Amino acid sequence: MHLRELIENISLQDFAGDMNVEISHVNYDSRKIGPGDLFVAMRGYAQDGHDFIGDALSRGAAAILSEMAPNTRIEKVGDESNPLPVFLQVSDSRRALSKVAVAFYGHPFRNMNLIGITGTNGKTTTSYLLESILMAAGKTPGVIGTVNHRISGSVLKSSVTTPDSLYLMKILRKMADHNATDVVMEVSSHALDQGRVADCPFRTVLFTNISRDHLDYHQSMDDYFKAKSLLFTNLQSNRPKGAVKSVINIDDPRGEELVTLSMAETLTYGLKNSCDVTAKNVTVSREGLSARLIVKGKGEIDIGSSLIGNFDIYNIMAATSAAISLGVDLKSIASGIEDMKGVPGRMELVSNPRSLTIVVDYAHTPDALEKALCAAKEITSGRILTVFGCGGDRDRGKRVEMGRVAGKQSHKVFITSDNPRSEDPAAIAHEIEKGVIASGQKDYLIELQREKAIQMAVEAALEEDLVFIAGKGHEDYQIMGKVKRAFDDRAVAAQAASFA
Repeated sequence: MHLRELIENISLQDFAGDMNVEISHVNYDSRKIGPGDLFVAMRGYAQDGHDFIGDALSRGAAAILSEMAPNTRIEKVGDESNPLPVFLQVSDSRRALSKVAVAFYGHPFRNMNLIGITGTNGKTTTSYLLESILMAAGKTPGVIGTVNHRISGSVLKSSVTTPDSLYLMKILRKMADHNATDVVMEVSSHALDQGRVADCPFRTVLFTNISRDHLDYHQSMDDYFKAKSLLFTNLQSNRPKGAVKSVINIDDPRGEELVTLSMAETLTYGLKNSCDVTAKNVTVSREGLSARLIVKGKGEIDIGSSLIGNFDIYNIMAATSAAISLGVDLKSIASGIEDMKGVPGRMELVSNPRSLTIVVDYAHTPDALEKALCAAKEITSGRILTVFGCGGDRDRGKRVEMGRVAGKQSHKVFITSDNPRSEDPAAIAHEIEKGVIASGQKDYLIELQREKAIQMAVEAALEEDLVFIAGKGHEDYQIMGKVKRAFDDRAVAAQAASFA
């Protein structure tokens, strides 16, 4: 593709060189640049891509897009013997990359509905439910999310909830090539704040809830909410063909505020307030959840789900509302909900030789942990034995809060390591311990080796008890320092039960 075609929607501050040069690939990692490529230099949080322009040139880059003026290129890249073929200056190279990516991958979303889901908790489960509903309706859905990216049986690993704009468009192109009719995308606050989805023309946007999380990145809860709300306030400039809809949980305290901010027609859901989608006769057990869904103007229908969390009724209502916004009928909705047999690491029951009730969940915020533990109480008559830790190099303020929740909602707490990263695992555990003590819970212990902590909880469990392992969910690794080692809570728990 010619460079001129790639940048036709970008406002340039300055340029030097031939705009008709042919571009082979686009990348922001200089190590991946080859002859004929466009290198986009972005300012990051740990490194500045402008420092690697010289490296990109040495690898044969045909063009450089950056925030640097063309007349400074020789000083920045090194020597005059390696001249810069084309130099493009923009005010925001990260924002420009998004537009370049859209053009390079041929506007992959043209023939699909994009559905964006944001919120602190529930995004992943809601995406799985909506995927199943769309399949039941005869659609070909793709999903871009925390667990993985998938379309028509093809699965790609996921490293973050929402990829950067370049990789995002590459995935969407793959899904377009697989004839995806709809793509369900989990959208993180980081992605919204950094403009990763700024050029995605969403057809439906969905808000699940908001509670404390990512305050190591956002300055306050207000800033966190402001980032989340961008998915709803930026719709006007990205309006695709057809009516755009917002789906909002108005039982959440911020939901009603979001309704006033949204640029689109809104469908609301909840149990406590008058809304478009609600439910009654909700029952839950180890076998699953059942309820009667009520959709304003559409009717009522009974549903059954294998999900075992009482809070999952909110995820079911969210997926139902999004499906309604896309014109799916109630029969397909009920069928899709029933067909979805569970989500990796979300209130996941672990099969084990002792037939113990062992649940692994991704809960890594105070609100998620409290909801999950309250849900666990509904499916057991015995004690709740909780194993959890908190991630290092992340929001420290939630550690005491999570300790307090675990202490209050559990009969015994095993404080352990999560992904300590560069922090001292013992220091993290002692911060959690303060919360456990504040809750009045005296039956707790600290075991920093996660495998051993899980083994201890499983060995201590009686037939009527429930072992709840929180924080890592679907993750199959543990990050200690700079080392990423294989570790899966589900496998460790099942093995512990076989020897207990």
